[in-house]
Amino acid sequence: MRFCCNDTHNHLIQDSFLFVSGCPCSMAAQWSGGHSCSVLCLAVSTEGLVASGAERGELALWDGAGSAVAQLRLPQAEDVTSVVFSARRPSTLYTAHGETISVLDVRSLQEPLQRFHVNEEEINCLSVNDADSLLAAADDSGAIKVVDLESKKVSRSLRHSNICSSVAFRPQRPQSLVSCGLDMQVMLWNLQKVRPLWSTNLQECEMEEESPQSAGQFFNPPLAHSLSVASCGNIFSCGAQDGKVRIFRVTGARFEHELEFQAHSLGVSQVLFMPEGYWLLSGGNDGKVLLWDLSSSLGKQQKSPAKSLHRKKAQAAACSRKDGKLNKAASNEHPAVVPKLSIEHGEKVNWLSCAEIKGSRRVLVADQSSSVSVYPLPEP
Repeated sequence: MRFCCNDTHNHLIQDSFLFVSGCPCSMAAQWSGGHSCSVLCLAVSTEGLVASGAERGELALWDGAGSAVAQLRLPQAEDVTSVVFSARRPSTLYTAHGETISVLDVRSLQEPLQRFHVNEEEINCLSVNDADSLLAAADDSGAIKVVDLESKKVSRSLRHSNICSSVAFRPQRPQSLVSCGLDMQVMLWNLQKVRPLWSTNLQECEMEEESPQSAGQFFNPPLAHSLSVASCGNIFSCGAQDGKVRIFRVTGARFEHELEFQAHSLGVSQVLFMPEGYWLLSGGNDGKVLLWDLSSSLGKQQKSPAKSLHRKKAQAAACSRKDGKLNKAASNEHPAVVPKLSIEHGEKVNWLSCAEIKGSRRVLVADQSSSVSVYPLPEP
């Protein structure tokens, strides 16, 4: 450890290097002083304010310089497991702690403006649609409770058969969301219906492929940990315990298995599409943060829907399940996917977020420590 001084205040700097083609090029800044416990989650508002949630009910707000501008300990000191800002009202922050969702005004971080207690077990992930009309909360029971933010009531209850680890609304589609869980299911939902429109069992996909690695899947099953939807709304990614990142494309009322690659040597704890295009961040239990440029793999396939449909009919490397029936779907053969940037963070990644700070893009990393690590990213 060493101390480094910038224009406004002192930062604690840890010698963490970025590797691009094996060459170290920069170090991580550490935002410290906001927490005394392990940071579990992060969110960035449209105005650039960063929120972080930690164990024991700790919540902190940070400015772009890395200063903790506000702190709060939520009632009963339950771990803050997910935070998300409203897209239309950036001063509104939704915070999950235990089985409760607290609605906070970041302009005056005090008592919650409102609380929702609609989940029966600990909440793992929150997502709000871009119309700011619905809030989804996924929990340890496998339930996804969807709250109508106008009526303040649960409008829909959806369910996985095991812990639901992640849920995400699709941009520009306020009634559509995707979810994944430790039941190894990835699901597409339309909130006008109770049952999923489409689902895929990641383990059955592995078994269908009958690859030499299939036996290893019994010892390292593809428990699904994290989801992220690209800004187009039709492409989404899933990170799983087997170290793989899988990419899916939504077409109508179903989705197709578009691409997968071995991203980490241990489980993938976080995936995050950057705001524009198909740049994807992944974080793993192996202590690495990787940046992937999937534009060449995904962008070309949008140009010719007819060819894409023909290809999907001809291929059968992935599997999907609808209404209990197993169907083979499309996968595509791609050149080896290699990371554009590799960050040797060194600690298990709890959460990733992306922010523009002082005119350049940064990835924010939460891990087992009480600080937030900040790394520079290349420009698209």
